[in-house]
Amino acid sequence: MTTAKQHLVRTAARNNAEWCAAMSRSHGVESEFGMRVWHAPTRTPLFHPDAVTLAPNTAPATVTEGVDATTPGASVKDSFADVDLSALGYRILFEAQWVYRPAGGSADTGDRAWEVVKSPAELRAWADAWDQGEGHADVFRPELLDDAATFVLAERSPDGRTAAGAVVTVSEGAVGISNVFAVEGGPDAAWPFVLTAAHSLFPALPLVGYEHGEALSAALRHGFEPIGPLRIWLHDQQPAGR
Repeated sequence: MTTAKQHLVRTAARNNAEWCAAMSRSHGVESEFGMRVWHAPTRTPLFHPDAVTLAPNTAPATVTEGVDATTPGASVKDSFADVDLSALGYRILFEAQWVYRPAGGSADTGDRAWEVVKSPAELRAWADAWDQGEGHADVFRPELLDDAATFVLAERSPDGRTAAGAVVTVSEGAVGISNVFAVEGGPDAAWPFVLTAAHSLFPALPLVGYEHGEALSAALRHGFEPIGPLRIWLHDQQPAGR
């Protein structure tokens, strides 16, 4: 990885950790930023890691020392894909790519309008559309709307329903994009409005995030470039030798 790309990955990892911290706060879970790792001492909300590495070449013990592995589901976002946690009872859940899009540029969204979600009722409608019947909509709590760096974006269909959405997290040097979805058409149907909204809100900042599988392919089709790998580790076994 080049020095320039490593800097971008550091920026993306920090932004993502700030999003994880905001999501955790909305569930009443406090967390801590260190020089090399962000972590929460108790279990974070569903789909969110308990630790995120912020610098490369971090020792495994440093990565996991603040994580509660005594309760099921502990997970770590290995932002540089350079930490081996297998000896500590973790396995790789999946691998992904950080992505980056330079500042500027937008896309044509046609006649459909977008907005920043403001009320608990709007957030619930957004979460139901994001969830698509899987039963996890409650992960998005009204307290999230109090976070000044978090913007929940909704694209409206002509009849006013949530047609697509995303979450934007602004941090120093970048805007993070996560939870991109469209009720119909998949991420390709959502990205045009997301790019337009992000550019309208923060025209001078580049966009970062991470994706894998078809969602990664969709992001690349909409002007993102891969800048480095990451891994998600899940704790589900006894450490080696115990």
